[in-house]
Amino acid sequence: MASKVIDRCNEHIVPIIENLGYDVLEVEYAKKVDGMNLTFYIDKPSGITIDDCETVNNAITDVLDDINVSDDAPYILNVSSAGLDRPIKNEKDFKRNQGKQVEIKLYVPQDKQKVFVGALVGFDENTYTIQTQDGKQLSFEKSKVAICSPVLDF
Repeated sequence: MASKVIDRCNEHIVPIIENLGYDVLEVEYAKKVDGMNLTFYIDKPSGITIDDCETVNNAITDVLDDINVSDDAPYILNVSSAGLDRPIKNEKDFKRNQGKQVEIKLYVPQDKQKVFVGALVGFDENTYTIQTQDGKQLSFEKSKVAICSPVLDF
């Protein structure tokens, strides 16, 4: 059922959000403590505000009702910023973070180390590649990476 809802949203709702000038980074339909949640994670170059979330919510609510994405199953609609520290999972995330500092945490140590930091320089369906401060390029198989996320400097 979840994939059916997500597919319908990708077909009918994502284009509406993109026409408003936002990137849709992920559509999630998952059970949470309060029941089923349909969440759209959005982004734009200048960042997301609460007003942006409200704009998108207002633009898609009636359409969601009209196309009945969940086949009358109740759900809670959420529109959210992806967050500054959103893990890098897909091509859109890579493009947003290319050349920026990231932290890669491994499930199992590699060269006696589980955490690596460097500029994200490569990404494909199987690997992440970073360039460390000393200029070395390191590649990591995605299956061995617990998380790859941006390094936040405040």
